[in-house]
Amino acid sequence: MNRRTLLAAAAATLTPFALRAQDAWPSRPIRLIVPFPPGAANDTLGRAMADQLAPRLGQPVVVENRAGAGGAIGTDHVAKSPADGYTLLLGHIGTLAVNVPMYPRLPYHPVRDFAPVAMIATTPNVLVVNPRMPFQDMQSFVAYAKANPGKLRYGTAGNGSAGHTVMLAFLHATGLELEHIPYRGLAPALNDLVAGHVDVTWGGAPTVMPLVRENRLRALGLSSAQRVDSLPGLPTAAETVAPGFEAVPWYGIAAPAGTPAPIIARLNAEINASLNTPAVSERLRQDGAEPTPGTPEAFGQLIQSEVTRWTELIRAAGVTAN
Repeated sequence: MNRRTLLAAAAATLTPFALRAQDAWPSRPIRLIVPFPPGAANDTLGRAMADQLAPRLGQPVVVENRAGAGGAIGTDHVAKSPADGYTLLLGHIGTLAVNVPMYPRLPYHPVRDFAPVAMIATTPNVLVVNPRMPFQDMQSFVAYAKANPGKLRYGTAGNGSAGHTVMLAFLHATGLELEHIPYRGLAPALNDLVAGHVDVTWGGAPTVMPLVRENRLRALGLSSAQRVDSLPGLPTAAETVAPGFEAVPWYGIAAPAGTPAPIIARLNAEINASLNTPAVSERLRQDGAEPTPGTPEAFGQLIQSEVTRWTELIRAAGVTAN
């Protein structure tokens, strides 16, 4: 028997075992890596999806926060994990698009190193300010910022975070100059905003609106192109101060490149089914988010187009984190 025949026989012997192992997925708990600290919008979405997926998959889905470097640490951990369906990423506009131009030495590439699984939601950001600031709406905020360039300070969850991304686009659209104060997570940024140590931030509606309802923050406007039904009376930046402006963070789940297609398909089906349940869709919409079920291919195309868009904008702004 020659070498080629031996290899063919070995492959024929191993293939059924490989298929049975794949068919048995999942046979142990799955890790969902959230590359930011607890409390941010992606952490909230990640835990909501984990709660939905666990009973559907028949295994625990454990959320693990691995924060740092604008989400790059946790994201790179997933990129370098085995492509077996047991380590997933809760990615978003920052980690899967903005970080490419933001971090010139980024250890991963979102297109090369990941297999898109499913988009989860889009979440318009809300521009919120400390209530003691002298402006009541978007127009007076922009007028004040233009009259006082560099005086206002904005806090974010860190370089490349969703709020940082939206603010960069907003500053580019309006020509404003604000000082950036990056934090290690959105929670400390909001704490300092409430305390008056920073003046303004863009934050996900699910995270900042409870503080607005408690009159601890003041909401000025939305980053979406259209108003949101669940946030009546809150105008968009596009209709008030920046025509055509739209910067809506998106969130989705990805797996390491090379993850078997049947596992990707199963995950996609279960995620879409979860998003279509009234409990999940109504909960997301109540907080201003919009569920976005779809195919892995559509999510992959979004990632590619967003990498291109934000690379152009970040380079034009001359901003990097390194």
